[in-house]
Amino acid sequence: MTPSTPVSALTIAGSDSGGGAGIQADLKAFAAHRVHGLSAIAALTAQNTRGVIAVHVPPLEFLQAQLDACFEDFDIHAVKLGMLANADVIHLVADVLETHRPPQVVLDPVMVATSGARLLEASALRALRERLLPLATLLTPNTPEAELLLGRRIGNAAEAEDAAAALLGLGAGAVLLKGGHLDEGPRVIDRYFDGVTGEEFSHARLPVDAHGTGCTLAAAIAAQLCRGLSLPNACGAAIDYVARGLRNGYQPGRGEVMVLDHFGAAGPA
Repeated sequence: MTPSTPVSALTIAGSDSGGGAGIQADLKAFAAHRVHGLSAIAALTAQNTRGVIAVHVPPLEFLQAQLDACFEDFDIHAVKLGMLANADVIHLVADVLETHRPPQVVLDPVMVATSGARLLEASALRALRERLLPLATLLTPNTPEAELLLGRRIGNAAEAEDAAAALLGLGAGAVLLKGGHLDEGPRVIDRYFDGVTGEEFSHARLPVDAHGTGCTLAAAIAAQLCRGLSLPNACGAAIDYVARGLRNGYQPGRGEVMVLDHFGAAGPA
């Protein structure tokens, strides 16, 4: 990677008008890691720190045009996948990835809202399992998303360890099962498994209501892969980055939601 021809990371996800999650968080994370960020907007949301007001899914032809424009002009080393609202969008994205075969694909399966509400219809969940998981270098579900993918409850550490291995069996190259929703005391444990290497990443649980952590983590992993880190090391570095961003987070709106301090977390150049 040279200053004149940098590799790029592409996020295919939803836009957050409040600036704390989605495409906006992804691009901040890419920039903080000094990776050129590209975006293809798969959904538009009207939201703020108080909640989501409306969602609009652009025509498939426009999403296709965004993706074609990015792949035709840039050296895309990593793709981060976020909110893909329906089966048609998922099939289109899978077709593009199968055509262009980017070296790294980080799939954040956005399926469950913070409130616990399910975001994907059954057909979309099936398309995600069958089309996207086999294309993913890394899958980064939280516990509720892993439960949906596996069709079973995950209630403790042993079940989480079993789930990470079971998720790998669905076709992804590796799994990072996030532990924020699992009650394991004062620590949050994220579990990485690729069939050979298994690692646990542990951080103190912070008493904050944060927004955009899952988006940011997947984007930061993609950025670290662009910078040449191995997959386990990229996960560890990205988890540390999110933890620093949370410690220095702030509340930009009138709601109680905190967003990450991306550039403070990045540290000096």
